[in-house]
Amino acid sequence: MSFQGMSELSRRGLLGQQKIVDLEFCEDCVYGKAKRVRFASGIHTTRGPLDYVHSDLWRPARVASKGGANYMLTIIDDFSRKVWCFFLKHKGDVFSTFRDWKVQVEKQSGLVVKYLRTDNGLEFCSEEFNAYCRKEGITRHRTIVYTPQQNGVAERMNRTIMEKVRCMLSNSKLPKSFWAEAASTACYVINRSLSRAIEKKTPYELWSGKPADYTHLKPFGCPAYARVDNGKIEPRELKCVFLGYNPGVKGYKLWSNDLNKIIISRDVTFDESAMIHQTSDSTEDTIASSKANEEKAQMEVEFPTSPVTIPSPVEQQESSSPNEPVVVEETTTSQPQATTRSIARDRPRRQIVPPKRYAEAELVAYAFIVANDIESETEPLNYDEAIKSKDSSDWMIAMHNEMESLQRNGTWDLVPIPNGKRPVKCKWVYKLKEPVNPNEKPRYKARLVAKGYSQIPGVDYTDIYSPVVKHTSIRALLGLVASNDYELEQLDVTTAFLNGELEEEIFMQQPEGFVVPGKEDYVCKLKKSLYGLKQSPRQWYKRFDSFMTSHKFSKCTYDSCVYFKKGDDGSKIYLLLYVDDMLIAAKDMKEIQKLKDQLKADFEMKDLGATKKILGMEIVRDRKSRILHLSQKGYIEKVLRRFNMHKAKPVNTPFAAHFKLSSALSPTTETYMEYMARVPYSSAVGSLMYAMICTRPDLAYAVSMVSRYMANPGREHWKAVQWILRYLRGTSSMCLRYGQSNTGVVGYVDSDFGKDLDKRRSITGYAFTLNGCAISWKAQLQSTVALSSTEAEYMAITEAVKEDIWLKGMFRELDDRIKVTTVFCDNQSAIFLSEDQMFHDRTKHIDIRYHFVRDIIEKGDCVIEKIDTDYNPADVFTKSLPIAKFKLCLDLIVISDRS
Repeated sequence: MSFQGMSELSRRGLLGQQKIVDLEFCEDCVYGKAKRVRFASGIHTTRGPLDYVHSDLWRPARVASKGGANYMLTIIDDFSRKVWCFFLKHKGDVFSTFRDWKVQVEKQSGLVVKYLRTDNGLEFCSEEFNAYCRKEGITRHRTIVYTPQQNGVAERMNRTIMEKVRCMLSNSKLPKSFWAEAASTACYVINRSLSRAIEKKTPYELWSGKPADYTHLKPFGCPAYARVDNGKIEPRELKCVFLGYNPGVKGYKLWSNDLNKIIISRDVTFDESAMIHQTSDSTEDTIASSKANEEKAQMEVEFPTSPVTIPSPVEQQESSSPNEPVVVEETTTSQPQATTRSIARDRPRRQIVPPKRYAEAELVAYAFIVANDIESETEPLNYDEAIKSKDSSDWMIAMHNEMESLQRNGTWDLVPIPNGKRPVKCKWVYKLKEPVNPNEKPRYKARLVAKGYSQIPGVDYTDIYSPVVKHTSIRALLGLVASNDYELEQLDVTTAFLNGELEEEIFMQQPEGFVVPGKEDYVCKLKKSLYGLKQSPRQWYKRFDSFMTSHKFSKCTYDSCVYFKKGDDGSKIYLLLYVDDMLIAAKDMKEIQKLKDQLKADFEMKDLGATKKILGMEIVRDRKSRILHLSQKGYIEKVLRRFNMHKAKPVNTPFAAHFKLSSALSPTTETYMEYMARVPYSSAVGSLMYAMICTRPDLAYAVSMVSRYMANPGREHWKAVQWILRYLRGTSSMCLRYGQSNTGVVGYVDSDFGKDLDKRRSITGYAFTLNGCAISWKAQLQSTVALSSTEAEYMAITEAVKEDIWLKGMFRELDDRIKVTTVFCDNQSAIFLSEDQMFHDRTKHIDIRYHFVRDIIEKGDCVIEKIDTDYNPADVFTKSLPIAKFKLCLDLIVISDRS
């Protein structure tokens, strides 16, 4: 009962002799009745412009503007209440926008910004923003968490602007993608409207010292007719929609539905009595067409950060009299035009389509293609771009070197084209090779490639399959190199595919830029295989395989691109082949040099010396400690820059527990699908996939989750991908550390029962370590639904045992001292089931292919042992883990930060 109620009862004599005592303080009442402190009214005390500035970032719009903007940044001068609005594509552009605005307003007004009030958003609290304010002497005032009332001026301004935007769009019946134009016009009007906060004066008047001019104001969305000169008998007016006022230009901003562009013109006739949808006989067609174009408007997904055009705080008074409308590409006032064109920056990016079937080999190939696309952002796409680029002389030298190599190799003969033959086209492909030594210049490489897609099956080629070395084999060899202190060298075949002998008759057009004068009608009759031909990889592999076998090398039964040979002293020399890249390892450097001499005698080779980088994987060795680090720091940093995540806030795990991904989150409407089609989801997942395949087993579970939705991703799926990129932002230097140990190969397996929300299938996860460090791993959905956790673990054990058999066979040939016997599982019931030879009702429904594990265990080829769940590193491949458990799992398979 309240104190007042008790006092009243006592006054009436209803409490007998009991007295009421006033408590000075009641802690329990504080706990039970605490409420927020009342907000006092703000007092307008600033003495001049820019003394105090308010700013806020309006949330991302559900519909991107015509220029691709998703955010609106507002900046308000407290003294004059003048507002500036900027439309941004990304939150990361806030700092550069504020910096440019500050420079411009201070230079034009002669004053300086003294105080800045914002909320605690990361866009305002980044290190570079804080450092800039400290450098410029700007005092920061920030709000308390969950207290937007303390930034009331900016919050109220955002509300006022968006109220006007909704009214203008509703009145004009324009699509929502015009929200940025409406907001810009709303700010223009607000700056010329009387305000009670400044004693019923206008922001424009206080800022500039002059009264505002209202004679040029027009209703937003009204019909406007811009003068054009299309000919003597053509109409002199182009029907448009009035969208507002372009800063710095004495003209009107109009939208032409016919041209699907914004135009700027001063010669405009307005119909202020009606809106555009009321004046056309085909109203529905006009609006529908505009809404269709809304989703077709360009929305950049390469995430460039470009400067922002800042409107002048003082209106320009110079006379400007263009006679014709000026066509502009961007449709929002704050999305600037690039001043110069860069081939590498402005070229259209190719679309990489993920495979329809997600077999492991296909995923590796897809990830490798995406990884190469990440690496090739600064390279010309064709011959014309190469000769026009700033490095044209370097590219020309590279092309001449390629032509000389082709001629030395006798790749073709110039002949007249035979009747009935259709020559294959060709093109130049350019690659900027990073130097092994950071002090060296990058190497320019040009490759002549045939356009093999025009070849006819059965006529121009038959078999085309060619193997490449598995990444597991590469890591296994690196583990042997580290533990045995082997020498490790790298070779590159200069023109690998040119060494293959063609079995079919193929004609090709002459290379662009190298057509022989007087023989323009001749074609190249190919005698050797060429890059781009369907059969070239296979012909090269057959040629190389015959060379290795002729020099007494044995081919590994379990990986066709692993070759080994036993020397006189009993030690072995190993060679791994990935298309034209070779790794050679041996105890004796003389054996390696001997093999190099043999290879150089038959092929044109480039000796790269001690291996520093292979397939984007960086190798750093400590020979004294017998430790080898394998990482992809350079590649990961390029990926982060590609997707504009290089300044994102890092997170501690690659997949957070709050993500509940399913196909129910995928787009269901056509508009939503078209919106998500502009998001680089497949490219980002492919980039992450390549990092996971090579050196980052910690990404396996997260990539397995997001890769299921590449066909139709939704916003929540994209947020999960961004979360993984944020994790990479803080762990780019994470690496595998191979060292000296005698633990051999050990496997760990786990399963998460019914994890898939769509079909309730379970997840299989396993990892195999060589001397403690991971060499093989997998996180994959099981092909069938398990009826219990025991059944799910049993199927996972079967998959792990299959990998165990493969590793055992490979090490039996490479180094029989390495033992592969034990696989650890944390489910005792699944272990009993795998050792039980009896078939009963509880297991009769399990696919028979999973039961082969019983025969393997019975023969003694593999042993399944129990491990405590807390110390099973395979957990990291099946579920999202807390930070402490996640780091423990990484330590158990020796993944650490080299920095």
